[in-house]
Amino acid sequence: MAGIHFGFDNFRQLLDLSIGLAQRLDENRAESFTLLYCDFSTVKQSVIDSSLEQILRNSDSIVSNESDYFFVLPYTDKYGANIVKNMFVEFFAKDLNSFMVSYPVDGEKSAVLISELRDIVGATYKNDLRCLDSFNPY
Repeated sequence: MAGIHFGFDNFRQLLDLSIGLAQRLDENRAESFTLLYCDFSTVKQSVIDSSLEQILRNSDSIVSNESDYFFVLPYTDKYGANIVKNMFVEFFAKDLNSFMVSYPVDGEKSAVLISELRDIVGATYKNDLRCLDSFNPY
């Protein structure tokens, strides 16, 4: 098992693709995917790489910017994303700053999901996630 890595500059397009697939395939509009953010700043890169290989599914997507990691988890609600987060916590043997938003519950457009994630992470952890500003259409 291992997620698929995408370049950070393709993050918004990845979310748009995930939304498009959800709209096409999910008629009941349930939580079609969850975007999980994790701050891995206190973890060595070799340990991060090993965890990604062991924890994520082949259908999961990974986008990172330095120590900020974003996971698009298809057909996963917040409960399932919390299980993934707890697997990272157990693997690293330390708690992580993290947050998650789900489509369509928390937003139906990529810009809304990104904005919600940025705002909550900034308010909760004092991590401004300025890297996401380039995706803000406002």
